[in-house]
Amino acid sequence: MRTLPPPDGQDWPCTTPEEAGFDPAALAAATDFALARETPWPRDLRAHMESGFFDAPPDNEVLGPVDPRGGPNGLILRGGAVVARWGDTRQRDYTFSVAKSYLSLCAGLAFDDGLIADIDEPVGRSVRDGGFDTAQNAPITWRHLLNGTSEWEGTLFGKADRIDRNRALATEGRGKKGERALQAPGTYWEYNDVRVNRLALAVLRRVGRPLPEYFAERIMRPIGASSSWTWRGYRTSMVEVNGRMVESVSGGTHWGGGVSIHAEDQARVGLLMAQRGAWNGKRLISERWLELSLTPCPLNPSYGFLWWLNTGRARMPAAPESSFFAVGAGGNVTWIDPAHDLVCVMRWLDPAAQNEFVGRVLAAIRS
Repeated sequence: MRTLPPPDGQDWPCTTPEEAGFDPAALAAATDFALARETPWPRDLRAHMESGFFDAPPDNEVLGPVDPRGGPNGLILRGGAVVARWGDTRQRDYTFSVAKSYLSLCAGLAFDDGLIADIDEPVGRSVRDGGFDTAQNAPITWRHLLNGTSEWEGTLFGKADRIDRNRALATEGRGKKGERALQAPGTYWEYNDVRVNRLALAVLRRVGRPLPEYFAERIMRPIGASSSWTWRGYRTSMVEVNGRMVESVSGGTHWGGGVSIHAEDQARVGLLMAQRGAWNGKRLISERWLELSLTPCPLNPSYGFLWWLNTGRARMPAAPESSFFAVGAGGNVTWIDPAHDLVCVMRWLDPAAQNEFVGRVLAAIRS
């Protein structure tokens, strides 16, 4: 029987490692391992970004808010109860591309509400803001934007899609990006933040209200999350929606903005996903959307609709193939493991140590 946490401010149900089926010494060793392997990123995130880690000048200009980060922290849930914590799990930090998975949930709400009628329909049929008028962009569907195959071309909020062309996540901060010939939509997979921001704007157009409001009302308040999290865009991303100026949010913190949140709120979102979109007997997001979100992209089987998958155990070899993840740069991961009824949030854990940490957690399970 899975336990659900009460609203923020009340004690989250905890259980002992023994009661949850763990070897307590092995689990403690795993959390000690995580605490000792902090990301190599400096605490001053703005300086790190402005140094050219992601992009060379002038493309490295930070347009949205970003704060210095805190130390490593995280928690492990089994059966919905807290089994282990390390560091300060109430420490609010920007979470980089974990925001993309939250954007996927917003798109899912729009889908459930009938505002996105067909994920294989060209976006420009219902979003008429000039962003899908060119020959390159007109065929782009919602599916293309959601699974990273859109090949959208253009400049949005002062950032051009070409900044992220040829982006290789395995060599982030070390690989050269730049021009390449665009392919037809749906024929090439690329991790491109400008295109994710274009998706966020498209969803905003369909929803007709700020996405943080929509997300709070439909997801975060029903799951009892705190009110301390924020989701921001850029100083350049104000757009008119239904007669008022609204900030279109970013799908990460590549150029600032994105979601600033603590690990406990992230664990609630992970638990909602582990429960296939239901909470306290109420369905918040349809199972159909989750099926779509966790279906491998044919061009990158490790990716769904802005969620990372473990197809062939390629993403995280130590984890079961059924695992899936919300992942952000710098060592931010929410790991959902349905096979073991686990939800684990890792903040600022060195990416090079993540697979070993996952293996240590699973090795600590006795039953």
